[in-house]
Amino acid sequence: MKRTEQFQQLLHSKETFILPGAFDAMTARIVEETGFKSVYATGAGIANAQLGWADVGLTTLSEIAQVVSWMSDVTTIPIVVDADTGFGNAINMQRTVKILEKAGAAAIQIEDQVMPKKCGHFNGKEVISKDEMVGKIKAALDARVDDQLAIIARTDALGVISFDEAIERANAYKEAGAHAIFVEAPVTMEQLQRITKEVPDIPHIINLVEGGKTPLVSRTEAQHLGFQIMLCANTALRGAIKGASEALRILHQDESHERVHDVICSWEQRQQLFKLQEIQQLELLYSEK
Repeated sequence: MKRTEQFQQLLHSKETFILPGAFDAMTARIVEETGFKSVYATGAGIANAQLGWADVGLTTLSEIAQVVSWMSDVTTIPIVVDADTGFGNAINMQRTVKILEKAGAAAIQIEDQVMPKKCGHFNGKEVISKDEMVGKIKAALDARVDDQLAIIARTDALGVISFDEAIERANAYKEAGAHAIFVEAPVTMEQLQRITKEVPDIPHIINLVEGGKTPLVSRTEAQHLGFQIMLCANTALRGAIKGASEALRILHQDESHERVHDVICSWEQRQQLFKLQEIQQLELLYSEK
């Protein structure tokens, strides 16, 4: 089954699913091997990990596409790609969809922020007009080669204009043909309840950012609220930051590996993750007899 079809099945299943973020091929592989059914190519995570900068719209389409291509090469589960604003207007959006589809995207998330965008949980965001975003959604849908490729529409209007404006835009984006709706950064449980009720008959995403604006809920609670996707975009990234920082702190402090072993994976775990045995078997298969 194609990955686009796999994702459509997840999108329309009865069970809410957790969508963890990955910022490179390694973390995408870990997401799959941990047992998750889909992986999110996080724009914030890629900006943080690959560029070393905050999520303020510095990444380019080619940089995102390269990371997605690497992820696709080492996984079999659907990849949902954070495509930010589509990197421009409706025509840019079409090019973005074509390139990310070729790179291996099963779903592409686009948003109505002004370019360059900012993290949805940052202050100081701006949004384009509702009509311009509707045009970009239609352009994205028309650009697909595979009609199973999902287009996810995100609105940041809640934090910029009002909750009511976000609901109005979400309904307009649904009518434009989006396959799922993502109202970013609701701040209360009441808002979470209203989103799924006031934008009915379409899958919804809840974005849970540790320390962010939205109340954290469990998968069961997210399902009860009516959200199909529980997005945890940067849990792996922040775990990696803490783990690397702790290992290096110990090494710097002790000038010895004695205590480092307690906070790093084993040699065997590392080689297993990166398929050393499979590579060695291929080397034997293709070596001269």
